Amino acid sequence: MTGSTRTAPRPASRSIDEAIALIDAEGTVIGWTQSAQQLVGYPAAEVVGRSAALLLAAADDRADAAALPEAGPSPRRWAGVTQVRHRDGHEIDVRLGVQSLVGPDQRARWVVTATDHTTHPSRAADGSSAAPLPVPLHLPNNMPLGVVIRDTRLRCTWVNDTQGFKDGIPVERRLGRTLSEAAPGAEAETLEGQMREVLESGVPAVRVEYRPFVPARSPAERTLVASYFRLDDAHGHALGVCVVSVDVTDSQRAQERLAILGQASTRIGTTLDVMRTGQELADLAVPLLADFVAVDLAESVPLGEEPLARLGSQGGGIPAFRRAGLASMHREVPESLFARGEPVLVAPDSPVDLVLRSGKSHWEPMPGTSPGTQGRREHPARMRKIHDHRMHSLLVVPIHARGAVLGVAQFVRTGDSPPFEQDDLLLAEEIVSWAALCLDNARQYARERAAALALQRHLLPHHATGGSATDVAWRYLPADDHHGVGGDWFDVIPLPGARVALVVGDVVGHGINAAASMGRLRTAVRTLADMDLSPDELLAHLDDLVIRHLAEGDADPLDPAGATMAATCLYAVYDPVTRSCTMARAGHPPPAIIDPHGTVTFPDLPAGAPLGLGLVPFTSVEMELPEGSVLALYTDGLIETRDQDIDAGMDRLGSTLAHPGRPLEDLCSAAVDALPARAPSDDVTLLLARTRSLGPERVASWRLPADPAVVNHARALATSLLDQWGLGHLAESTELIVSELVTNAIRHGTGTIGLRLIRHGALTCEVSDAGISRPRLRRPRTTEENGRGLLLVSQLSHRWGTRCTPDGKLIWADQRLTPLP
Repeated sequence: MTGSTRTAPRPASRSIDEAIALIDAEGTVIGWTQSAQQLVGYPAAEVVGRSAALLLAAADDRADAAALPEAGPSPRRWAGVTQVRHRDGHEIDVRLGVQSLVGPDQRARWVVTATDHTTHPSRAADGSSAAPLPVPLHLPNNMPLGVVIRDTRLRCTWVNDTQGFKDGIPVERRLGRTLSEAAPGAEAETLEGQMREVLESGVPAVRVEYRPFVPARSPAERTLVASYFRLDDAHGHALGVCVVSVDVTDSQRAQERLAILGQASTRIGTTLDVMRTGQELADLAVPLLADFVAVDLAESVPLGEEPLARLGSQGGGIPAFRRAGLASMHREVPESLFARGEPVLVAPDSPVDLVLRSGKSHWEPMPGTSPGTQGRREHPARMRKIHDHRMHSLLVVPIHARGAVLGVAQFVRTGDSPPFEQDDLLLAEEIVSWAALCLDNARQYARERAAALALQRHLLPHHATGGSATDVAWRYLPADDHHGVGGDWFDVIPLPGARVALVVGDVVGHGINAAASMGRLRTAVRTLADMDLSPDELLAHLDDLVIRHLAEGDADPLDPAGATMAATCLYAVYDPVTRSCTMARAGHPPPAIIDPHGTVTFPDLPAGAPLGLGLVPFTSVEMELPEGSVLALYTDGLIETRDQDIDAGMDRLGSTLAHPGRPLEDLCSAAVDALPARAPSDDVTLLLARTRSLGPERVASWRLPADPAVVNHARALATSLLDQWGLGHLAESTELIVSELVTNAIRHGTGTIGLRLIRHGALTCEVSDAGISRPRLRRPRTTEENGRGLLLVSQLSHRWGTRCTPDGKLIWADQRLTPLP
């Protein structure tokens, strides 16, 4: 804590700052130092006993020096820049300081300090320096420099009045006594030991730090720095020690303040967790600034909601805050009424309430000393805490951000610690300002993350089903707080003919923009899937859509780079009738396939380029999967971490999934639990699908010649099959659908005609031919005789459509197995 404890004197530095000489009332040099000899070249034997004016180069300066004895013993100070003669004849520009000393005989003595003018002047603690003065000038006694002359027995023989203001020892108690006699104690004995070293060696000791021996009028403890110089007579024998002291409290406090603020910038806001940031603020302030610190945040802040503008009090208290940070010099923080994470009640007219209503910091150097605190009634439990832990000085600082209050920070000093000063309040406000910036960033991030998560959860499927084709299970884990929600998505899309499409994708980036882009891509994939395109065609259309519409359509003319959008995607279509799976990928990791025996493979699919680049065409690969195989689609967050490459992650995933007999939910949990990091740096998405097959008992197909006479035969085949399947209630509508579709194929198609009926979650009727022209639904006028076939099909079926096949086209129609009530 700044200025709250006394420290032992620091070791002396051995660099030399000033040359010092002692002059008697007649202007004669009576004491000389080695540093003076180093500056002007004269040894003590050539200077001591002679007039000090002989060292001055200018006649005016010598005249001023000659007038020195006439000044009398009254305290005076001279300062200025002048020239002195060096022993080898050249002249030196020096800063000269002369001030009077007080001795027991009341005769004047003068101490002269000189430094080379080419070096920077020594500054006082307040930043002042002696200005060049052409003529003698009388200055007040409380000048920055304190001087004491001690004899060889370290008894004080001469002193200026300033020294008493610095170390608290009055002149009458100091003269004729050693330091340990005037101020008994270990610190005085340590300083005397350093003086004896200077007496014996003659080597100056500078920048020796110590504290005043008698408490000063100010409640804050001061810091002094002393330099010791040996004074020699004409024969080079020691006459005593000259002690020069300066108060460096203000400069030291400024350095400490900068150091604390430097720590604040590195120790506060290391994460985007607002509760963690509150605790970091408390941990920094104890013990650097206070003995006990509590940080309370508005309830809305951890949720990312809008903070309070101001808060008034109602009734006995308001549970408007939650304690986010606690720190104390004592274990388990006994000073606090509330534990970390608990709601905090704000009592009316309490210091916190005053801060919230005024928006300004509250400072109580001592209890009840601030305006508005007289007559204040404290909560009895709080009064007991104040009494038991000797709390005596308080700072309450509002945590502001963009004109709103995020919370308050309370700083308390207890026991023997000095009260808070104005500087402490300024420091607390600066630390809290940094914390407020971090908290505001974290709050905005929490709000954006919550919005992105809500958007993503709304857009992702909640009740996806693989129908008769697959059993499915999935897991989605958003990225950790530091990296933010990404753009992962997955989908399970039912397709005609009992087929199913499985999709996993990943939009590059994080945050709400990535989540929004993900939603748009997912919608686009579903739209393209309804067109019943092959995987490679679908990815090609999606790539073009990303380039032309999703990216260029949102381009900012002022920021062309902001239009860039990229994503990866894996699209697979599984047909349970043929047990074939057709897949294509756009820069996405390959799927994992686990056969019924537990063998894991990662098929070598052409990688393709990510969507939005338009670089290379996409290629579909078709393979047959045994019934009961598990198909795993995932994003790179599942297999790639900071410490592992993709190959290691794929090996880990394969080992985890090599148990096809386990329930899919268990496999999903095992794959997620096997992640090295519990808080992934990227979104993690996993979609598992266990394949089924539809056997001959649920599928029937025929090849028919393109002859109008075959229509009746086709209706009979369908009716007979429906009776076997127990779907006789659909016979009439199915006859009409088969009749219309086969007739259209005979009239408008080429080659033989294929008819297939599939019983799954619906009854599907498919008619295929070798033609490439797609039928189009028309609304014929009442006078037209033809063109009503597809209109009739659309009215009899739940849904219908067409798709291209390798041999031509296929028209399908689905009917519900159970009629609607």
